[in-house]
Amino acid sequence: MSIDKTLNMLNSKALDKLFTELYGKEDLEAEKKRYYDVIQGFKKEFGDKDIKLFSSPGRTEISGNHTDHNHGKVLAGSINLDCVGAAAVNHSCKVNVISVTYDQRLEIDLNNLEPSREKAGTADLLKGLIQGFKESGYEVGGFDAYITSNVISSAGVSSSASFEMLICSMLNTFFNEGRMNTVAYAHMGKFAENKYWDKASGLLDQMACAVGGLITIDFEEPADPVVEKIDFDFASENHSLIIVQTGRGHADLSADYSSVPNEMKKVAEFFGKQVCAEISEEDVINNLQKVREFAGDRSVMRALHFFEENKRVEAEVKALKEGRFQDFLKNITASGNSSWKWLQNCYTNSSFQEQGISIALALTELFIEKKKRGACRVHGGGFAGVIMAMLPNDLVEEYVSYMEKAIGDGNVYKMSIRPYGAICIDELLKE
Repeated sequence: MSIDKTLNMLNSKALDKLFTELYGKEDLEAEKKRYYDVIQGFKKEFGDKDIKLFSSPGRTEISGNHTDHNHGKVLAGSINLDCVGAAAVNHSCKVNVISVTYDQRLEIDLNNLEPSREKAGTADLLKGLIQGFKESGYEVGGFDAYITSNVISSAGVSSSASFEMLICSMLNTFFNEGRMNTVAYAHMGKFAENKYWDKASGLLDQMACAVGGLITIDFEEPADPVVEKIDFDFASENHSLIIVQTGRGHADLSADYSSVPNEMKKVAEFFGKQVCAEISEEDVINNLQKVREFAGDRSVMRALHFFEENKRVEAEVKALKEGRFQDFLKNITASGNSSWKWLQNCYTNSSFQEQGISIALALTELFIEKKKRGACRVHGGGFAGVIMAMLPNDLVEEYVSYMEKAIGDGNVYKMSIRPYGAICIDELLKE
C-alpha cells in the first residue's frame, strides 16, 4: 500500500477499532500519532514505497517463574507496550533497519550473516534471525524498516523478544506468504539469542510476544509447545497489572541467570534425565540426601520450586476459567514467595547489599497487608530489575505515588493485556 493510502488508513473506523483493542480507548489518538510519525520517518529515510505496518508487543510473566527452560508450564500475556514498524521490500540483498528509539542504523548483507566476535547488539540479533529463517528452510529477502518501541528496556517485559517477533512478522509477510505460525517465530528468536548472543534463553519471551493475549504454555515438548489462550480480562475484575522498575543491578548477572536452569538440570541428572520435567517431586524427596550430595542444596530448592510452580500455573488457569479471582491472586502471592525463598532469584549473592527487588517487594507487601487486597511477585528473570503487582483499580493511584516516592518517579507502569501478538496491521485489517 502506498504511503498516502497507509496514512488514510490511520483515519479508518476499522483501524480505530483495532487500535482500541491494542492500546485502549484513552491512548487511541496518541497511538495514531505514533504510527503517523513512523510512516513519515520511513518516507524520509527510504522514499515513497509500498509499505506495510507491523506491531509486536512486550510480555508479562504472570506465573511460571524460571520453569520454561526445564520444560515446565507458564502463564503469560502480551501487553499494551509494543515495537512498531513500517517496512517495505527493497528487492536487494540488503536489510536496512532504522531504530529511532535506540538511534541505530543497521545494514545487513544477506550474503554475510556471520556473527561478530562480540556476539552482542542488535545487528547480531538481526543476523541471527535471518540465519534462523534460512536454516529452517524459510525464504528471506531484502527489506527496509523504520522502527520505534515503547517496550521498557531492561524491565523484564522482553524488549528484545518484541523486536525479534516484529522482524519475524516482516519476513513471514514479505517472503513466506504468511504461512509461518507463532511457534516458528519463537524458535527463530531462540535460535538468534542462543547462537548469535550466546544467551541460554528458552521460548517463553518469544511465545508470549508472538501469540498474544493471556496464554498458558506447556513446554514439555519444547519443539512444539502446547499453547492455550485464556479468555479473561483483568479489567473485568477491576484490577490492573503493574510493573515496578526497581533499578538495574550493577553486577554482571549472566552467571546468576545461567545457574537457575543449570542447577535444576543438575538435579535431573542425578536420575539420568536432562530436565526437571522428566522427574517428579517424589523422586527428589525420596532420594533427598543423595540428591543433595550430588547437586547441592540450592539446586534441590530450585527443583522443588519448579515442581510447585507448575502446580500453581495449573491452579491459576483453573481459577481464572472458573471465575475464582481471589484464588488466582493467592497463587500469585504463593508464586512470589516461592521465587524469593525457594528459587532465590530476588538478589545476587555476588552483590548482596544491592537488593532493589527485595526492597520493592517488601514495600509492596506492606502496602497489600495494610489494604488487605492485591498480590505481588518478582517479575521475569529476577536478581535485579522488576517486580509485578496485581491491584484493585481504586488502589492504583495511591500505590504508584507510594512506590515512586520510595524508588523514584517514572518507575511504575500500569499495563493491560492486549489480544494480539506479533501482527501485520494491514493483513489483520483485511480479515
